[in-house]
Amino acid sequence: MTASTVAFMGGYGYGYHGFYFDGTYLLVILAVILSSAASMKMKSAFSRYSRVPSRSGLSGAEAAQSLLHAAGIYDMRITHIRGNLTDHYNPKDKTLALSDTVYGSRSLAAVCVAAHECGHAVQHNRGYAPLAWRSAIVPVANIGSSLAIPIFIMGLIFSIPALMKAGIVFFLFAVIFQLITLPVEVNASSRALRMLQGCGIMGDNELRDGRKVLSAAAMTYVAALAGSLLQLLRLVILAGGRDRD
Repeated sequence: MTASTVAFMGGYGYGYHGFYFDGTYLLVILAVILSSAASMKMKSAFSRYSRVPSRSGLSGAEAAQSLLHAAGIYDMRITHIRGNLTDHYNPKDKTLALSDTVYGSRSLAAVCVAAHECGHAVQHNRGYAPLAWRSAIVPVANIGSSLAIPIFIMGLIFSIPALMKAGIVFFLFAVIFQLITLPVEVNASSRALRMLQGCGIMGDNELRDGRKVLSAAAMTYVAALAGSLLQLLRLVILAGGRDRD
């Protein structure tokens, strides 16, 4: 195995009879496990409560309309978007997009997801600062996440510490974005549950089940943040090991 190949694989590990093991891959494996577990939990919760009809009889779109009007928001556009759990709120054009499994569905899960997106709309309407911070950092985070690893690998292969440090800084922007995203998503879910209760769309028993759906969704953001932190730690370890070399 050439020196450049070792550098590309990480440049920090243990060799034995020609076999190279990069110990930092354990961090990558842990990140994948966390992400997969959170995703499975979310899909399981959504699937389970997608089969439970909402007591209100409202579809996701109808529930969203009722919640927005109750919050005094009338300039919001609710649209249908293809896909499964592709729901999102766009603060630029005040559009609340609901997916195939949410827009027309009258399930408890659909109403909860729609309410969560309404939570983002209310955040925007009320001037919730973390949402504004997240929107502002999106362009930088996108650039950072796309350039970080290629720049870091180039620095690792050609032994250029400045490039490795630049890659770490770029990746840090993506981590900061996810760090801001977590409280934004948790706050949107909290608002959603309060609105559903305040509008009488869900009773206590339904709110308990709805909290399970939204908590499972929140765990995907926790896992994403944990995964990014583990990846950041790996880059720092690899850069430190290369410096020692």
